[in-house]
Parts: sequence; structure tokens; C-alpha cells
Amino acid sequence: MERLHVASALTAPQSFTFGVEGPAVDAAGNVYAVNFARQQTIGKVKPNGEAEVFVTLPGASVANGIRFGPDGAMYVADYVEHTIYRIDPASGAIAIHARESAMSQPNDLAITAAGVIYASDPDWKKNSGRVWRIERDGKVTLAADQLGTANGIDVSPDGRTLYVNESVQRVVWAFTIAPDGTLGGKRRFARFADHGLDGMRVDVDGNLYVTRIGKGTVVKLSPEGRTLAEIALPGKKPSNISFGGPDGRTAYVTEVEHGQLLQFRVARPGLEWQQRQAGGARAAQSTQ
Repeated sequence: MERLHVASALTAPQSFTFGVEGPAVDAAGNVYAVNFARQQTIGKVKPNGEAEVFVTLPGASVANGIRFGPDGAMYVADYVEHTIYRIDPASGAIAIHARESAMSQPNDLAITAAGVIYASDPDWKKNSGRVWRIERDGKVTLAADQLGTANGIDVSPDGRTLYVNESVQRVVWAFTIAPDGTLGGKRRFARFADHGLDGMRVDVDGNLYVTRIGKGTVVKLSPEGRTLAEIALPGKKPSNISFGGPDGRTAYVTEVEHGQLLQFRVARPGLEWQQRQAGGARAAQSTQ
């Protein structure tokens, strides 16, 4: 029987800098994470752990969260230049998708099935934060204000709920996503007594995986906010999580203390992986 929730290293210690974040997985199973070998880069890691620099961001840009959109492009949150970049995964060509000077430092991204991006935007000095909505044409709108240090963010499988956590306040909030993309119905989804929260991702069943930075675990929450499992990691500072592998059931975690990517198996595929598979099948059918 396959062993679940047993973490191991995918890359060598210190292969990434202290700024290791991301991660995101492409259709071929490669894992991308930021600040590989040096700041300002995005690293590309094969499923066997072989890694290389994929791109170096322009100017002073330093990336944080990475997501693949339904269009197949890579979207990257740059917290220095207040920018969301769009990167062609085939050529590595980098373009500005959105830039908003009113952002504090865009941190993590969630993308709906329609290609609308929600970006968390913490202000660490003030222990506050916001969420921005970025349309497919790059238009930026403030979606939620007066939050704590907004960090991890993701969309439920039915596309009707946006989850946002606050790292310092240790709370996960749920918002109702209206048909026009606006957010409302803010409600507390989960609260933790200790240690910080960072990245989050949902699986196909709507379970939410949350990295517990400082505790060295990933907690699995049910769609009702109940703790189903807590996975121990070799490192106290997991920063973010994504799902991939041949069946979508490998969780990849960026870990700051040792500057590396970790991996463990889970019972059900990640939602983003399933959506990408469905998108690829539709694209194949359209060419027949």
C-alpha cells in the first residue's frame, strides 16, 4: 500500500535562496519555484529533482507566488515592482500582465476557471492586507480591504468561494465570489492558536492544504474547516504548496529553512492539476 503524507526532499538543501516560494507544476510535470540559486530567478525542477534556472526577472523584480492559468501561461506575483507577470512556458518570454502602484507587495495568486486572478497583498509593517482582482485584460480592481496580513489564497472547486489566510493573525477567511467577480459574505473558515500561515491549495474534493510556517507542517482542512490531517516536514518553514505528478497526487512544498523543494503523496489530486488535464483534453478535441 502506498504511504501517504511522508515528506522527502526533491532538491538538495540550499539549492534555493531564503526567498524560495511558488511552487507551480506544468503539464509535463516540471515544478517551478522562485529564487533558484539566486534572487530574481524562477527555477525549473524536473520530477527527478534535476534543476536549472528557467528565467531571470527584469529590473529589480523578485517573484513570490506562481500559478498556471487556463490559457497555459505562467502568472507570477512580483512583490518589488507591484507587478503580475505573464510568462510563456515554452519560450520563457516575459510580459507585464498587470502593474498597480497601489499594491503593497502582491504575494500569492489564485486563478478562476475563467482566468480571473485574485492576488493577496499583505502590508507586513502594518499587519494589514488586501486582495486585488485582475481581469483577463489586466485591469486591476480592489476586491477586499481591511484584512490582516493576507497571504495564502485559492478558489474552491465550484468557483464560488475564495479562501484567504492571514499569516500573523492565523485566520483563514472564506469569501463568496459573485458572478461578476466581486467578493462578499466574508466568514471565518478556520483559526489557529499558534504559528503562522502561508501558502494554500485545494484538492478536487475541496479540502484545503495550508502550510504552517514556524511549525513545519502542512494541515489538511475539510470543506467545513475541520482538521483532517497534519503532515510533518523536514524543516520548520514551509512557504507554499502545489500539486502535480503523473496523477496529480504529489504535493510539492517550498521550504525556507533548508532552501529546497519537498514532496509527499496525498490521496486525491489537486484541483489545479485536474483543471489543467481537462483543459488539455478540450484543446486536443478542438484540433481533431
